[in-house]
Amino acid sequence: MTLPLQGITVVSLEHAIAAPFCTRQLADLGARVIKVERPGAGDFARAYDQRVKGEASHFVWTNRSKESLALDLKQPEAIAALRCLIAKADVLVQNLAPGAAARMGLGYEALKAEFPRLIVCDISGYGADGPYRDKKAYDLLIQSEAGFLSVTGTAEQPCKSGNSIADIAAGMYAYSNILAALLRRGTTGEGAHIDISMLESLAEWMGFPMYYAFDGAAPPPRAGAAHASIYPYGPFPAGDGGTVMLGLQNEREWKLFCEHVLLDTALAGDERFDANARRNANREALRDIIVRAFCELSTAQVLARLDEAGIANATMNDMAGLWAHPQLAARQRWRQVGSPAGDIPALLPPGRSDRWEARMDPVPHVGQHSRALLREAGLDEAAIDALCGPTAAQQAA
Repeated sequence: MTLPLQGITVVSLEHAIAAPFCTRQLADLGARVIKVERPGAGDFARAYDQRVKGEASHFVWTNRSKESLALDLKQPEAIAALRCLIAKADVLVQNLAPGAAARMGLGYEALKAEFPRLIVCDISGYGADGPYRDKKAYDLLIQSEAGFLSVTGTAEQPCKSGNSIADIAAGMYAYSNILAALLRRGTTGEGAHIDISMLESLAEWMGFPMYYAFDGAAPPPRAGAAHASIYPYGPFPAGDGGTVMLGLQNEREWKLFCEHVLLDTALAGDERFDANARRNANREALRDIIVRAFCELSTAQVLARLDEAGIANATMNDMAGLWAHPQLAARQRWRQVGSPAGDIPALLPPGRSDRWEARMDPVPHVGQHSRALLREAGLDEAAIDALCGPTAAQQAA
């Protein structure tokens, strides 16, 4: 089985989520990813929590299938060794503090003449220039700057995303841009510089609310888990305490909903509700009608009626429900991967191919591959000892 990125080597000066999520996906497709970490503690995301057998939830998610190289990049000898590895690499990814890579001589401008085929991808909060260039950027701060908080939550209270959506967006655009750069290099022979901004990544995902508020128009209101402008579209309680998600997209579905789910065909012609704009304007009155109908039914009964009518619906799962989701099990999406704490379950990445299955190798411990990688860089054992410290056997002797 040949993976699409087999033979590609990525060196990554990475921490937190955005860059590790990008490079993990490159590793999924077969790239060799060398993750450079601080000696001792490593990537600070390793200490975010201890929810996975003592390991951090963010870290085990974004760092499987990588080799960990622990280097103190304040040492000139460490930089020299790292440059030897970069010389053999196809891609360099970094999401260090703004300007940090350039100060170490590892920016694109310093590398492109020596390594003309190298693809350098810089990931930052706001990009390499502009007035916000040097601002610190964390996921929640970018959610705020990108307007995400203004349209998410309830009328009374804005809410952040329950996952690291700005980091994820930046990681996805870094990943796709690197793939594009590799394709281009295949025809031109040239490397490239990619400048990924978390703000720009999440701003792209805000396209609908931005255009909804075009030319000074009112933005979509915060509507909790309901849709801001389509109704009924969102969560409704069933009589057994469960919650059902449903969504209507057009007038044909509205008539089917009234006939087969609410069992009230006359409601379809009610002038308060006979078009989406009027349903949206009168959503509280319509919600009362729907809740009264559903209160006599179990969650399963409501879902059965919705399925019979061809109305899109879903159960509102919690994390336990997602772990146990029957569709993921039926499609055999779970694998076991190694970690410093032993084997853990992991989802195959999205996209099922008839030509390959994603690589699912272990999550490394800090510096697990340091000595082997430094030998590969051409260092002798004395130089390796100076950078890594003595081995356990040397200490015992």
